[in-house]
Amino acid sequence: MKSLFYRAVSILAVISQSGAQDRETAIKVDVEVVNVFCTVHGHSGALIRDLKQDDFKIFEDGRPQQIRYFAQDTDLPLTVALLLDVSGSVRWFVEDEKRTAAKFLEQVLRPDDRALLVGFSSTVVLWQDLTSSTALLADALQRLRSIPFKGLPPLGVPMPSTLLYEAVQKTALGKLKPLSGRKVLIVISDGLDNGSPVHLDAVMEAVQTTNTIVYGICFESGFSGCSFLKNMSDPTGGRTFRVKKTPIAEIFATIQEEMRSQYAIGYVSTNRAHDGTFRKLEVRVLPKGLKAAARKGYYAAR
Repeated sequence: MKSLFYRAVSILAVISQSGAQDRETAIKVDVEVVNVFCTVHGHSGALIRDLKQDDFKIFEDGRPQQIRYFAQDTDLPLTVALLLDVSGSVRWFVEDEKRTAAKFLEQVLRPDDRALLVGFSSTVVLWQDLTSSTALLADALQRLRSIPFKGLPPLGVPMPSTLLYEAVQKTALGKLKPLSGRKVLIVISDGLDNGSPVHLDAVMEAVQTTNTIVYGICFESGFSGCSFLKNMSDPTGGRTFRVKKTPIAEIFATIQEEMRSQYAIGYVSTNRAHDGTFRKLEVRVLPKGLKAAARKGYYAAR
């Protein structure tokens, strides 16, 4: 069942062949499978890993859907996009970010996985393109530097920009959209966006369209932007952590555990219209006291 699911669940009915060419060669199939990745937590917050297909129900726009594919998704290839805020407002945290992120990537990436590294402030810079080499990623992290803080600008002069939303949208559409399989985007920031030409709704469309799970790691720097990261992450099935409450190393360990404890659910929508509309999703877990975290919707194909 897992191999059948792996062949069928790629978004918009595109699947990948096994091996190193998984991410390069797309094969059309005769159905459009909607794939949903979710994690399940119990009362205490512990991850639940032993559920079966019959323990889940999935609804699209309130209508029940038939689950056709199901797997405990611990082995499917993973793509990680790591976005680091290097603006002056978080300059105190950048070195800690780099050390912990390097260790995280070394621990989480397997031979079939890939990652990329983006730094953003007044510009969005791809420091390392997609690679499975943890050595290349670690080197890119070492070269990444924060923007010096030069103080507040004079009255009437615009504040220095921090292109958080632009960085997320560009990464989702420019790098993650063509890829199949599981995609996770981790944003390390204080949540402040200043100057992006796009707004949060456009960012959410980008991550929902590409079926990307977003995690936020929020450094509170005097600007209360954690809620913006939360608004970005929660609808995708991810979540946002506050470094002030939880050490960053512990946060990365939690993200790693969740990424390796996912369930993969696939279904063919009863709504066959190719209208490009947003459709709401709800994943329910039948055993009492359990809660599923999954994306809240997707955009239909045109």
